[in-house]
Amino acid sequence: MSVALPVWVPAARGRLAANAAIGPMTWFHVGGPAEILFRPADTEDLADFLRALPEEVPVTVIGVGSNLLVRDGGIAGVVIRLGRGFVDIAADGQQVRAGAGALDLNVALTAAEAGLGGLEFLSGIPGTIGGGFRTNAGAYGSELKDALVEAEAVDRAGRVHRVAPDALGLSYRHSTAPLDWIFTTAVLRGRPGDKEAIAHRLGEIRAAREASQPIRARTGGSTFANPPGYQAWKLIDEAGCRGLRHGAAMVSEKHTNFLINTGDAAAADIEELGEEVQRRVLDKSGVMLQWEIRRIGAPAALGAGHLRTEKLRMAKAE
Repeated sequence: MSVALPVWVPAARGRLAANAAIGPMTWFHVGGPAEILFRPADTEDLADFLRALPEEVPVTVIGVGSNLLVRDGGIAGVVIRLGRGFVDIAADGQQVRAGAGALDLNVALTAAEAGLGGLEFLSGIPGTIGGGFRTNAGAYGSELKDALVEAEAVDRAGRVHRVAPDALGLSYRHSTAPLDWIFTTAVLRGRPGDKEAIAHRLGEIRAAREASQPIRARTGGSTFANPPGYQAWKLIDEAGCRGLRHGAAMVSEKHTNFLINTGDAAAADIEELGEEVQRRVLDKSGVMLQWEIRRIGAPAALGAGHLRTEKLRMAKAE
């Protein structure tokens, strides 16, 4: 049964839903609902929607939920998910243009088919191109900043920006891009290479992931960023956390920097387990691990609830 949209939600060509379950969209399969879920048709639809959306309404952007923990109380305001209108990938010369909703793996495969190397590392990142901007996503010795030529983003006011990499301040798992920017497109640079060699490298990365990571489990990928001079997994292992459990949440036996939902974990179980890992590592090594997984929404005890936007509703009604 569908839930009626509040009157403050602007019209859009894309898909809109109220009280939408987004936990099942994430790799952890946990979390409360989004007050409003918006899947824009294209960049123009996104920009028009944001311009019309009351500025008091919070906006949250998600991708395929591969590196995301939605808390049990859900998310107030509008959650934007870039879907079919943002997944196109095209190789032209030595460049690949990809929509922000395109899977990193698919971008790597498109580049390989075009005989472009240098983008194989993307096949080791379980997410979308757009999701990689906030953390300068990287794997196997390369990062997004190493290949990025140009990015396009829409800000909260609906303005479209096209910028070079220098404007984004990309560094290890960090970006200085404005927090209200929603990335819609990336242009990446590859380099001409032998197709067989590129395919071999893709195979090596796939084999390495399968051998070392719990890729078939309900997990959010790498949980903590590597501190300078350290490897997070090793600090976690040395702190005795391998296999550590909290409810149905568990530290992976295969790779200790992965947390797993073994069945019916709540988001709180996963987050509390991560916090316990942080405490144990700090006690053992003096190093405070920083979350790499993005945690959003409200705890169940509070609940995201519905926005206190009676003034907005009244204003729209008038």
